[in-house]
Amino acid sequence: MPRARHTRCSDSHRRCDNRQRTGTGSPAHDAHDDTGSGVELQGLHGQVVDRIGLSLAADEIRAGEVLRLEDVQERYGVSRTVAREAVRVLESKRAVTSRPRIGITVRPMPEWNLYDPQVIRWRLASPRREVQLRELAELRAAVEPSAAALAAASGDAEARQALSEHARVMASAARAGDSAGFVEADAAFHRALLGASGNGMFAQLAEVTQELLVARRELSLMPHDIDMAAVRRHQEVAEAVAAGRSAEAAQAVTAIVNAAHSEVQDLLAGGSCGYGV
Repeated sequence: MPRARHTRCSDSHRRCDNRQRTGTGSPAHDAHDDTGSGVELQGLHGQVVDRIGLSLAADEIRAGEVLRLEDVQERYGVSRTVAREAVRVLESKRAVTSRPRIGITVRPMPEWNLYDPQVIRWRLASPRREVQLRELAELRAAVEPSAAALAAASGDAEARQALSEHARVMASAARAGDSAGFVEADAAFHRALLGASGNGMFAQLAEVTQELLVARRELSLMPHDIDMAAVRRHQEVAEAVAAGRSAEAAQAVTAIVNAAHSEVQDLLAGGSCGYGV
């Protein structure tokens, strides 16, 4: 069995420019987010986690490479305590394993916690973002139509009202050209839809959808002008759920997912996306 290969963080690992960020311009923005893994990133070690994670997702530090804690300390100019805490968070996301007398080993990406919101963010900010976008679209296509059908069958008046209200807010934001408000209402709509399914596991996928929607806006993976057709599709879902028409609700959500994915692919193919895409 070959010996583990140790590597120091090279200059290429030091790059964490704005093209690899999700529009925040600073990893400190992410350092206070709930990672979804039960560990809340705070302060300096959170910034270190974010920068290492971006490098891992970009394949600048490859699976199987072994780092030393001293490498992390030297690269980021932090104490051993901060470096150790950063590694602990990366371990909680299953991105690395740390073993005494071996070091910090980078795990293959399929072994990571791919549902972790921060991992999703890293992958969407990487040069291989198309893979993450495709996987997210496939996940949504598999789950959201079923969630919509269940929501329509449930007869939950409160859930139906919430969907209608979120669709109304989306329409208002679209007319005002408020992209941030539109994305917020869009995320709330899909969160309510997944919750209305009555399936707790579906409901927990809401963060995944939210990360996708936020990243699309921050990475310029949305058209400059908000498409009113997207608003109408959401209104159709809300109406079908309110009327208890499960098949129609599922079809309407499928149209949303397919249209969103096609929109992203068109933007990527046209080279009009921001952050170097």
